[in-house]
Amino acid sequence: MKITIGSRGSELALWQAHHVRDLLTQHHPGIEVRIEIIHTTGDKILDTSLSIIGGKGVFTKEIESALLANEVDIAVHSLKDLPTILPEGLMLGAVPERANVEDAFLSKDKNVRLMDLPDGATIATGSLRRKAQLLSKRPDFNIVDIRGNVPTRIRKMLESNWDGMVLASAGLERLGLTEHLAHKISTEWVLPAVGQGALGIECRTGDEKTLEILAPLNHQLTLFAVRAERALLASLGGGCQVPIGAHGVIAQDELELSACVAALDGRTVIRGVHTGSTEDPEAIGKELASTLLASGGKEILDEVFRLESQDANVSAHPEA
Repeated sequence: MKITIGSRGSELALWQAHHVRDLLTQHHPGIEVRIEIIHTTGDKILDTSLSIIGGKGVFTKEIESALLANEVDIAVHSLKDLPTILPEGLMLGAVPERANVEDAFLSKDKNVRLMDLPDGATIATGSLRRKAQLLSKRPDFNIVDIRGNVPTRIRKMLESNWDGMVLASAGLERLGLTEHLAHKISTEWVLPAVGQGALGIECRTGDEKTLEILAPLNHQLTLFAVRAERALLASLGGGCQVPIGAHGVIAQDELELSACVAALDGRTVIRGVHTGSTEDPEAIGKELASTLLASGGKEILDEVFRLESQDANVSAHPEA
C-alpha cells in the first residue's frame, strides 16, 4: 500500500505532512508514505500582502492541481488556508484532532503583556483578522504587515524595533518555537481564523480506497466544529484574508459557535454566538452568518471587498 502526500515546503507544512504520515503508519502498519513538496503562489510572492495577491487558494492551488492530475494521492493543508469551496473533483477527506486555536503574542521581552504596551506600540501580523480585532481593543497600535514562514517572521521581529508580533499558537508549538512567546491571547479578545489549529486532508472525490485509509484520522468533535466554522465563512463570502473570526466548541452534543466580522480599522466589530445540535453543524454556521450580516456585518464586508478590489487593481496597474 502506497500513498503520496502533497505539501508545501515550509518547516510548518512539512511538520504537518510528517504528522499525517505518522498517523497513517500508526493506523496502517506496512503502508508506504512519500511526501512531495509543491511550491505555491503564496510561497513564491513574499513582498506583497496576501489580501492583494488574493487570499483564496494562494497556498493551495498548485497542490490541488497536482492532486487532480493524480501526481499525489492526498494534500495536507493548514485548514485555515483551505478555501471553503473546493475545486470540482476534490473533497475534504479527513480532519485530525485540532491543536490550540488561540493566537499568541511574541516579544523580545517575555514579561510584557500585549494590552499593556505603551501608546503607539508597533505590532506585526500578516492577518487582517488579527489587525482589525487588535485595533478594536487598542486603536493606537501601529500594525505592520509581515510575510514569510514562522522562523523567518520570528527572525524579522528580533531584528526589528517592533514591540511584538502575533502568530498562531499551534504553529509555534508544533515547531517548538516558543522561546519568545510572551502569552497566548484569549479568544475573548481575538477570535481565531476559521479552522485555525486544525489540519485539512484533501483527496479526490470518489477515491474510496483513499477515503478508507483516511477514515481513522478523522476526529469527530474537531470535524463538527470546523464544519460549522467553514459554513459560516462560506455564507459570509469570505476567504482566509477577510477580517472574520470564528470558534466552534462542543460540549454534551451541543455546538457553540462564536464569530465576528470586523471593520479593517477596528472601529466596528459585530460579534455573535449561536448554539445548536452537532447533527447539523452547517446549519449553525449559516444561521450565525445571517445574524451577523443582519446586524451590520454586510456593510462591513461590502466595504472590505471594495477596498480589496481597489488594492488589487492598483497592484495590477501600478502606473495608473
